[in-house]
Amino acid sequence: MSGLQQREDDYEQVGLGGRLTPGTSPALLLVDPARAYVDPDSPLYAGVEPAVEAMKELLAGARRAGIPVVVTRVRFRPDGGDGGVFFRKVPTLKVFAEGSPYGDFIDGLAPTAAELTVTKQYPSAFFGTSLAAYLTANRIDTLLIGGLSTSGCVRATALDAMQHGFVPVVVEEAVGDRDPDVHAANLFDIRHKIGEVWPMGRVEEYLGGVRGDERP
Repeated sequence: MSGLQQREDDYEQVGLGGRLTPGTSPALLLVDPARAYVDPDSPLYAGVEPAVEAMKELLAGARRAGIPVVVTRVRFRPDGGDGGVFFRKVPTLKVFAEGSPYGDFIDGLAPTAAELTVTKQYPSAFFGTSLAAYLTANRIDTLLIGGLSTSGCVRATALDAMQHGFVPVVVEEAVGDRDPDVHAANLFDIRHKIGEVWPMGRVEEYLGGVRGDERP
C-alpha cells in the first residue's frame, strides 16, 4: 500500500473526509489571476501556466452556464500600509502595490463589466470585503473555486467559504502553486477538512445541469 493510500485510509477511518453535495445555485470565484504569477520577471513567478489555461476553460464554462462570476485582485497602497501584518510578513507583496503591472489580471481572465471584481488586501476573498453579502443576496449556495495560489489565497478563501455556509468546490486543474508538493498537500487537506476537490470534467458535468436563468 502506498504512503498516500495509507494517509487516505487513516483520514477516512477517523472521520476526516465527509462529502459535501453542491447545491443548485453556484457561482464561480477566480482568486487572484494576477500577472505576478506568470511573468518570469516577477519575483512571484510560479510557473503555473497549466493552471492558468484551466482557469480560462473554467471561466468559459461558467459563462456558458450563465452563473455569476467573481474575480478577485490584490491591491495595496504604495506604502503597503493597508496590508498590515500580512504585508510585513511577505515583503514581496509590494508587487501588488498601486501602479505595479504585476497586479493586473492575466490576459483572458479579467472580469467583464457585468461580473464582480473584489479587491482585497489579505489572503481570503471574504476578509474585509462584501463578498459574503453579495453571494447571500444572490442566493448562492456553492462556490466553484479556481485561482492562485493553492496554499495561500485559494485555501484561505475555501476555508472562509465553508465557514460562511457556502459549499466550496476547488477545481483541481484550475489552481496552482510554486511547489508541487505544497500544492498537493493543500489539496489533500482541503478535500478532507474544508470542501470538495473536483477534476475539471466533473465540474463541467455539474455545470451542464445548471442553468443560470433558472437559479432559485
